[in-house]
Amino acid sequence: MKSKIENFVICLEEERFYDAHEALEEAWFPRRFEDSSEVKLLKGFINASVSFELHKKGKIKQSKKVWMNYLKYRQLLFKVESSYLNDYYSISRHLEEINSNMR
Repeated sequence: MKSKIENFVICLEEERFYDAHEALEEAWFPRRFEDSSEVKLLKGFINASVSFELHKKGKIKQSKKVWMNYLKYRQLLFKVESSYLNDYYSISRHLEEINSNMR
């Protein structure tokens, strides 16, 4: 899991948002049916990277809609119990920064 998180962050930093989505989806997909705040938060992070990719492609309206999905899941950050919690906080801050710079 740690390597997938690190790869996700690297892809974000390199503005390879599609690849970021793929990196984290590898961790999320096998767990997607779990009723877990952590799994839902991962889905939110994936949504954020999709939003950035849509924005990059000029699909601004769709990008904003997907960003709203991220925001819906972001609040779960405060309910997650995980050994990766510090990573998740860092990712959340990084996503907010990217979004701020894009809009």
